[in-house]
Amino acid sequence: MAHSAKDFTGLLGKLPGLSDAQLSAHFKLYEGYVKKINEIEEKLMTVDKSLANYSFGEYSELKRREAVAFNGTYLHEMYFENMVGTPTEASAALKAAIEGSFGSLADWEKDMRASAASTPGWVLLTFNKMDKKLHHYIMYEHHMNYPVHQVPLMALDCWEHAFMIDYGIDKASYLNTFVKAIDWKVLSERFAQL
Repeated sequence: MAHSAKDFTGLLGKLPGLSDAQLSAHFKLYEGYVKKINEIEEKLMTVDKSLANYSFGEYSELKRREAVAFNGTYLHEMYFENMVGTPTEASAALKAAIEGSFGSLADWEKDMRASAASTPGWVLLTFNKMDKKLHHYIMYEHHMNYPVHQVPLMALDCWEHAFMIDYGIDKASYLNTFVKAIDWKVLSERFAQL
């Protein structure tokens, strides 16, 4: 399956606090992940699988990096899709799930910010199929620390490339911008599909 980069240029000029320069650079990075997952999948079709082993081998290395490029592609898509320039409201069902899982929307935000402070990578808000609650999980890389039985509802990119042009190393100010840009309608739609 060939993966295609989505066009997120419609976000340009519409996300207060994130400049067009910041977003354009981020879009290019995302497009690089799309290119890499296509390259990896193409090479996996022809590589000599008989040479695979844990220590080193072309097939082994491609498989090790496959999830990085795949998640790098689709986490970025979730991230760009769950931001909007105008305020939206969470559905009653999503609000109830947040309150049931975190106590209140304010407690959810505190947990999200604490999670963001704990990783250089990603924060995912997920629905846990085991306990039927919402959780934040942190990922140090695109493919690490993501437990099974989770359905992602929100992706927050905490890598410095997501905010460095506009905020330098001031992640807290970036998080203020992100919280204002969350498209609660998109999160509510994702939650309704569970």
